[in-house]
Amino acid sequence: MSPASTIAVLVNPANIAQTAAERATVQDAARALGVRVVILNASSPSEIETAFDVLVGQRVDALVVSGEIFFLTQRGRLVELAARHAVPTIYAYREFPISGGLMSYGADFKEPYRLLGVYAGRILKGEKPANLPVQQATKVELVINLKTAKTLGLAIPLPLLGRADEVIE
Repeated sequence: MSPASTIAVLVNPANIAQTAAERATVQDAARALGVRVVILNASSPSEIETAFDVLVGQRVDALVVSGEIFFLTQRGRLVELAARHAVPTIYAYREFPISGGLMSYGADFKEPYRLLGVYAGRILKGEKPANLPVQQATKVELVINLKTAKTLGLAIPLPLLGRADEVIE
């Protein structure tokens, strides 16, 4: 399969700050890679359908779905539409490839949830919340669904498979 020349990015325009940052980042990356980028907007289930209609009409080679939480709530529909239209799609949450999506690359939420428990314990023992350090997720994970890749006719390069945190067969 040839490299993608047109990539779509699905964003939620209702989340103004996140969408603005993602648009700028995506457009910079597209210029650097020499690919055309199509920004698709959706903030409701019906707009997701419309976005996929545009995607098909624009002959998009691949799709990136924003990490906006709305899309996580629409996981089943997004995975189904990506499969129906045979568009390779990458998501921000591991739940997508587990549900049949191609791949995800995003934060590993196990550690922040563990820290939440630790912080709750420290607060219950009398520590002041203001004295607790602010921490961010530092680990990202790559999850690849090989069954979906095969259905799409994609061969995932061995170096990428080797870097994956989880491969679903």
